[in-house]
Amino acid sequence: MVFSRLFFIYIFLPLCLSAYFIARGTNAKNNVLIFFSLVFYAWGEPVYIFLMLFSAAVNYLAGRLIGRFGDSGKSRLTAGIAIFTDIALLGVFKYSGFIMENINSLFSASLPVPDIRLPIGISFYTFQTISYVVDCLWETVTPQKSFRKFLLYISLFPQLVAGPIVRYSTIEKEIEQRHSSVTDISYGLNRVILGLAKKVIIADQLSTVADSLLGGIENATAAAAWAGAAVYALQIYFDFSGYSDIAIGLGRVFGFHFDENFRHPFMCKDITEFWQRWHISLGTFFRDYLLYVPIFGKRRKYGGLFLVWLCTGIWHGASWNFVIWGLYYGLFIFIETLIGKKRMKRIPLVIRHIYSKAVIIVGFGIFYFEDLGKLGTFFRKLFSTGHLIGLQDKILLMNNLYLLILAVILSFPIISGIQKLSGRFCTVRTVSSLTLPFVSAALLLLSSVMLVDQTSHPFLYFRF
Repeated sequence: MVFSRLFFIYIFLPLCLSAYFIARGTNAKNNVLIFFSLVFYAWGEPVYIFLMLFSAAVNYLAGRLIGRFGDSGKSRLTAGIAIFTDIALLGVFKYSGFIMENINSLFSASLPVPDIRLPIGISFYTFQTISYVVDCLWETVTPQKSFRKFLLYISLFPQLVAGPIVRYSTIEKEIEQRHSSVTDISYGLNRVILGLAKKVIIADQLSTVADSLLGGIENATAAAAWAGAAVYALQIYFDFSGYSDIAIGLGRVFGFHFDENFRHPFMCKDITEFWQRWHISLGTFFRDYLLYVPIFGKRRKYGGLFLVWLCTGIWHGASWNFVIWGLYYGLFIFIETLIGKKRMKRIPLVIRHIYSKAVIIVGFGIFYFEDLGKLGTFFRKLFSTGHLIGLQDKILLMNNLYLLILAVILSFPIISGIQKLSGRFCTVRTVSSLTLPFVSAALLLLSSVMLVDQTSHPFLYFRF
């Protein structure tokens, strides 16, 4: 099931909310969420729900055993088995075809290539189970004794299929006891509508422009290649941050406080800052669980950095362009680390912004092209000479000029700026509180109308 479907918005969600708020007590509310979460996941992939349940059972048992064994070799062995199982499942379902294709190519073999459909959200809930087991081993969380409550953590439908990656420590107390105030519900629903609008009104429309500019890369000009990658960067941002808004908003309605996953990443002044603002839950996961892993017996600063960015690329997909994408960003962060924060700050701000945006735009071009031949063409086009932009591409950009300007403006903290102003000035706060319901209603209506005739546009991060 997908958030940006009329069935979810007007049937599934109202039924879930009604049952949830009718239920009395946290245990009853948890049961409602587990039921609707399992229905949500099984709606499109009924078979793979057993895979998720198996993963939940393995990691729940591992947590219980680690709690029983304490600080001992048995705990470390248990954690190792659980993590190996998690990674093996992810490897089989996500990377087995990619691995066999490369073996065949490298050794001129003809081994059968498995064609396994990727279970939605497996990368997200696998990382959640890994973080839980490691935190139990490090004794930063108390192992959950109830499988039902642990299953709620793993299967919670707002963030199940495309994140953010929620740590158990973030919602540990709220699984046991929580309360949804009127303010929480109001904030959550408005956040859900905002996320839906980001997806339907902006991201899905940008996808048409990006595909038109980059789809025929062989005939594109340098300007079209740069413009296409820039539009695609905006599309990814509004698509994924829109999903995160919906997940965070739904969580708040149910009384859960998920961490933010995006903080206006295009405001960054360098690539290090970009990744402190973009997909924060993934970045902090790798930072906390992988960056300081001993390599050949020692913690190696640059070796850990290389490992993190290699895994960041691989996590995003079973294709070489994602590996290149991860190492590409890792290279620039490595360079910035060598330069140092103080010397980076001495570089004029304008130059830092131009540098960071150019790197980001090229990076999303790498992300777009899974075909390495087309990726090579994209790089050649970026620095080609000739016409600045073709007539057809120029017409396309002019016809979508208002959309592009709107996307650029809304990628900056306009809404949070208004919220800060409303906190300082009574008049702004009054106008904001009076107009917000009408704005939200208008966005919901417009999104719903656009969904009626819209071709299916699943959230991009579903495939990861």
